[in-house]
Amino acid sequence: MAATRKFGTGCAAVTLAFSLWACAGTPAASPLSGGAETQAAAAETEVSSFSEGGIAALEARMAQYVTDGQVKGIATRLVKDGKIVSEVRAGIRREEDGAPIEDDTIYRYYSMSKPITGVALMMLWEEGEFQLDDPVTKYIPELEGLQVYTGMDDAGQPILEPMNRPPTIQELMSHTAGFGYGLRGNDYVNEKFRELEVFRSPGMEGLIERVSSIPLLHQPGTVWDYSISVDLQGYLVEKLSGQKFGAFLKTRLFDPLGMKDTAFFVPDDQYDRFADLYLWDGKTWAPATDWPYQFREDTIRFEGGGHGLVGTMDDYARFTEMLVNEGTLDGIQILKPETVRLMATDHLPPGVHISHDGLATDQPTGVGFGLDFAVMLERDPAMPYPAGSYRWGGAAGTWFWVDPVNDLYFIGMIQHFGGAQGGFDGRSASVHLVYEALEEAE
Repeated sequence: MAATRKFGTGCAAVTLAFSLWACAGTPAASPLSGGAETQAAAAETEVSSFSEGGIAALEARMAQYVTDGQVKGIATRLVKDGKIVSEVRAGIRREEDGAPIEDDTIYRYYSMSKPITGVALMMLWEEGEFQLDDPVTKYIPELEGLQVYTGMDDAGQPILEPMNRPPTIQELMSHTAGFGYGLRGNDYVNEKFRELEVFRSPGMEGLIERVSSIPLLHQPGTVWDYSISVDLQGYLVEKLSGQKFGAFLKTRLFDPLGMKDTAFFVPDDQYDRFADLYLWDGKTWAPATDWPYQFREDTIRFEGGGHGLVGTMDDYARFTEMLVNEGTLDGIQILKPETVRLMATDHLPPGVHISHDGLATDQPTGVGFGLDFAVMLERDPAMPYPAGSYRWGGAAGTWFWVDPVNDLYFIGMIQHFGGAQGGFDGRSASVHLVYEALEEAE
């Protein structure tokens, strides 16, 4: 039988050397119920589902990444049955003065914006605004007549062929619509995304104008390829709702869920809370002081549903808890349970598999893709989520997964591009340590 773990108020501010906040609290102390305030009173939390030693090992490993210099700052949270089981905050959020990671630190979600966009779009699906098998061109006619890239000819010109059919919204949400992205690949399509600076498009209309001038990389429905499709989903939310994308998210999703800091920019009076972004310089992590995307209001070119959101650990926990609860949080229903289950169901065609995802790892055939999530089709010893779990990550190292079988979720926040270059393996280590702690308690 697992031990009962007691936590008091012995948490201290973190520093870079041997820094760790690893406090669990009551539901009232978490953002999961009744707001995002942190309760300072001592509390006891039952974690009998996990071994005490296993949770200690998880927390020690997450903090060790800081002491080993593999990350500058990290925050993680493990929640089961609506209660925080483990919370770690270690290291710094800002290089200039060594300001620590705190509970209100603001992070770049990057591609962890994608599941949020998917939820917003599915809210409109529930309202009958579209069908999943509708062609995307029904709502974005600018994409009609797109051609498909098939290679280069001897003269160095692209070989193009017509689309067999327009991609559907379901394919847009499962990255099988055929679009490129520009984040990787030296093919003609991805080079055009970079050449046209699609991510610097002037507004949503500018995004559509640039994307509509670039061929598809694949025939719709034939290949899974990580793509611009979720930014197109944000545009669909605007078209279908009649609201600006950010306004829809705030009024229909963020405000109802109490996600008070999640937005497409950090307000000037809150910028002190914003974590630095770090880049690997070949030897160590250095802050990206000249990075062009500073998430200030006057620098946002368009509200990118695939990459553009920032927010806190508490905010993302409220969003994730809503998913665990199959669409409802604190009595507020965002989606119906069957809609959440539909999103977490594999939608890939037969014989199509994920080869690359937001976690930048190769995937086994036991991983499928739902509607803006990767989904686990079977348990894999290499990454032992139960079948039915779903997950995603972001470019700066953020990651999360939801495990409906065990009613738990885990969120990790770092702000490092190319985290593996510094030896960081927290994404895989956290999965193994969480399920080892769970199994040891059985």
